[in-house]
Amino acid sequence: MNPFVLNRRTWLGATLAAATVAAPLVRAQPRLEPSAVSIAVGGKAAFYYLPLTIAEALGFFRAEGLDVEIRDFAGGARALQAVLNGPCDVCAGAFEHTITWQARQQALKAFVLMGRAPQVVVGVSHKTMPHYKSMADLRGRKIGVSAPGSSTNTVVNVLLARAGLRPAEVSFQGVGVQAGALAALRSGSVDVISNVDPVITQLEQKGEIRVIADTRTLKGADDVFDGLMPAASLYAPSDFVKRHPRTVQALTNAIVHALKWLQTAGPSDLLQTVPESYLLGDRALYLAAFGKVREAISLDGLIPEEGPRTAWRALASFDPALQGQRMDVSKVYTNEFARRAKDRFKA
Repeated sequence: MNPFVLNRRTWLGATLAAATVAAPLVRAQPRLEPSAVSIAVGGKAAFYYLPLTIAEALGFFRAEGLDVEIRDFAGGARALQAVLNGPCDVCAGAFEHTITWQARQQALKAFVLMGRAPQVVVGVSHKTMPHYKSMADLRGRKIGVSAPGSSTNTVVNVLLARAGLRPAEVSFQGVGVQAGALAALRSGSVDVISNVDPVITQLEQKGEIRVIADTRTLKGADDVFDGLMPAASLYAPSDFVKRHPRTVQALTNAIVHALKWLQTAGPSDLLQTVPESYLLGDRALYLAAFGKVREAISLDGLIPEEGPRTAWRALASFDPALQGQRMDVSKVYTNEFARRAKDRFKA
C-alpha cells in the first residue's frame, strides 16, 4: 500500500477524532461577559509587547472565544488615556501606570504580566554627545522617549533622580518606537534616546549610541531599580476586572499561551509569526534583538510579589505627588487569573 495513503488516512482519522472530542469542549466554553474586547497598546511592534502580537497572530484570543481589536498608539501613556477616556477596554502597557493612577484615585488592576524586566535602554548619541562622562551631562539635553509619561520616560526619570537631577532639568520628546525614534536620534533632534528593541539593537550595531542603562536583562533591571521591576502587562479599570472575570480569564489564557509558546520558539518560528513590517527590513537584526530581550519576557504571567513595591519606590524617587504617600500596592494587581492559566498551560 502506498505509505502516503496510509499516513493520510491515519491523519484524517486522528483529525476527526480530535474534532469529535473538541466539539463538546467548545460548546461547554463559559460564555464571556463581553466577547468583543478592545486593547490599547503603545508601540505594538516593539518586543516589549511581543506576547500580545503572538497571541493575536497565532489565534490564541480566538481560541478563547474572544473577538479582540488591538488599537496601536504612539506610546504607552496615550494607550492608557484611550482606556481611561474610552474607547478601549484594556491596556497593554507598563505595570507602573497602575500605581501612578491609583495615587490619583483612578483604580486600575493588572491581571497578567508579559515582561519581567522593562527592556528599556538609555543611550547617548555619539554624534551630539561624544564626550559624555556622567548623568550630570544630561542637564539641559533633549531626550527622546516613546511618549512622555511612558515606561521609557520612567526609566530616565529614575536615573536622573539617582544622579540628583529633576525631570524638569531635561527636555523630553516623544519619538515613538520605530522609524521616528531612529530619525530623531540620527538627525540630532534628540541627544539621548530611551527606547526598546528592535530600535536599540539597530542603533547599537551601527555604533550610533553609547548605552548608559540597559534593562533588557534581570540583572540590568535590578541595577536600575534595586529589585524586580514588572513591566508590560494587561491591565484595566478595576471595575472592568470585577464585572467581567470570564473575559479577563480568557485574555489571560491567551497571553500565557503565548508566553508558553515563546519559551520554545525558534528563530524561524518567530520570523514566520510576526508581521514583516516589524523586522525593520533586517531579519538578522530582529533575531539579534530577540536574543537580547528574551530573558525579560515573563515565563508564566505571574506578577512577583515584590515587584509592585519596587515599582512604587522607583516612581516615588522622582514624582512629588507620590512622595510621602502610603499605598496598599496589593490593590493594583491580581494573580488569580494568571495562576489558573499557568496551571492550564503548564507554563
